[in-house]
Amino acid sequence: MKIPEKPPVAAPVTLVRAFGVVSGTLLVAGIVVGSGVFKKIVPLAQSGLSAEWILAAWMVAGLITICGALNLSGMASLTEESGGIYEYLRLSFGNFASFLFGWTDFAIIGSASVAALAFIFAQSINALMPLPNPAQAWAHLSIGQLIYPFADSGIKFLAIGTTAALTWVNYRGVSGSGRLSNIFTAAKIGGILLLIFAGLFLASPNSGNTSAAVVPTQSVSLASAFFGALLSVFWAYDGWVDLSFVTGEIKNPRRNVPRAIVGGVSIAIVLYVLVNYVYLRTLPLAQLAAVGPNEIGASVVAEALLGKWGKTGVTVLILVSVFGTLNAVLLSHTRVHFRMAQEGFFFRSAATVHPRYRTPYRALAYTLTWSSLLIISGTFERLTDLVIFATFLFYGLLAVAVVKMKRQGRIPGPVPGFPFVQIVLILFALTFTGHTLVTQPTQSLLGFGLILTGLPFFVYFRRRQTRA
Repeated sequence: MKIPEKPPVAAPVTLVRAFGVVSGTLLVAGIVVGSGVFKKIVPLAQSGLSAEWILAAWMVAGLITICGALNLSGMASLTEESGGIYEYLRLSFGNFASFLFGWTDFAIIGSASVAALAFIFAQSINALMPLPNPAQAWAHLSIGQLIYPFADSGIKFLAIGTTAALTWVNYRGVSGSGRLSNIFTAAKIGGILLLIFAGLFLASPNSGNTSAAVVPTQSVSLASAFFGALLSVFWAYDGWVDLSFVTGEIKNPRRNVPRAIVGGVSIAIVLYVLVNYVYLRTLPLAQLAAVGPNEIGASVVAEALLGKWGKTGVTVLILVSVFGTLNAVLLSHTRVHFRMAQEGFFFRSAATVHPRYRTPYRALAYTLTWSSLLIISGTFERLTDLVIFATFLFYGLLAVAVVKMKRQGRIPGPVPGFPFVQIVLILFALTFTGHTLVTQPTQSLLGFGLILTGLPFFVYFRRRQTRA
């Protein structure tokens, strides 16, 4: 009797490796060079620091970021799976530490970045063409006098619509999303270089005292003012690690991930230091500090250099920059939640890969939903400060992970700068986090609270795994 053959089991649908080192470098530069380069000069000018100290903040933050990139190069040799820091912490410390990062990325780091970028994109549109506010009649309603869900309703609706449109682009395939990211990254770098050129060669230094510090409204020490400035500056550098999240879609990731991250961060450092030098060269600190909350520092500088056309040009440049960064952030951070779901520590459906487009489309839907709620509930600055506070907790832990894995022999090859880079990162993460706890306790406790909201979910996912 002939035994019927079993039908072949279909291979699972996986992500496609579409990024090389050039695309990876542009993806890093595209994420890092977002909105901060245009906005942060105003709070920095209001910090009480001189121009020299402001430029020093950009350089120190850049050096710390390079240290983080060198540290990450050691972990990149461990795996070719997606997830980045989540996967590295899982391999180093187990499921609990990795879940806390993954949950924090979902609750704060990734989703709040999406919300903040979408919000500033809509703000920039509103600057060019005022948007209607259909919910203006309820704008005064609040939740605990902290959250005003109906305020700026036109901006919020556009922000959510933009996020939804880019989610659809990412749903349709990583290649198209990557090409879109490359185009917008090239455009934003070109625009920033034009602004730098105008400031260096088409304008004379301002006649005011550029380097004199603006006296702050409250007495603060130099150290406190400098760390406060770093909090703003690190937002502008944030995102350099995001390429590691899409490791599963990078060709030869053990080699290309570290190279692309260092290359992308280096591009950002050069652009940031030069463009902030232009800001400080063009206008005195007092004038920059006086820029209103509804204005953008880079636009004011461009108007001083090139008139109304310059202001309009920078507004368009901000739109291009933020739109490209928003697309890249959506592309990268959803892969963390996708990897968590693969390991059983997120909602199962987030591990589903679209059979045609080869994208984690349900993970994208989760990010869109939560980011939209954050857009409705929070302001740009509050969200970004929470992002930086939460991120540095895990950057320090990642440095500890490299030391541990190196001592165990699980990272056999050389790690650039080891162990000095790791010591610098750990000490800086402890100092930075401690200073934020002391100077901004409410914000810090809120950040910790959002991280700890993941504990009941961790218990739920672990019990579900046990039953399975």
